[in-house]
Amino acid sequence: MTNNPVDRLDRMQELIENFIAASVADRAASNERLTRVEQITSSNAQSIQALTDDLVTFKLATEQSFEQAREERQELRSAMLGIANLLSSLDSDRPTILRKLNSVENKLDRLLERGSDED
Repeated sequence: MTNNPVDRLDRMQELIENFIAASVADRAASNERLTRVEQITSSNAQSIQALTDDLVTFKLATEQSFEQAREERQELRSAMLGIANLLSSLDSDRPTILRKLNSVENKLDRLLERGSDED
């Protein structure tokens, strides 16, 4: 290399042009990466929104299922209470029914005894 001012200027110009070209290439690559990152970010945001929507739908369905189960349990409790009351009333009626059956049985016994006495 020479120390000629023209050669030095040419060399400096070449270095500056190479630097500018490299900067432009880096900027283009950077812009491509930025575009890709923006696309990924947008895609992720859409996925998150879809998952959120699904989660809200699932939560509502779950709440409705719990509410329906609660109502069905309440109906079951009411039915069980009704059955318990029915059984309780049958138990309280049982002595009356048994007395009537005993009365009928006694009458039949007396009728049968009369019938066998007449024979």
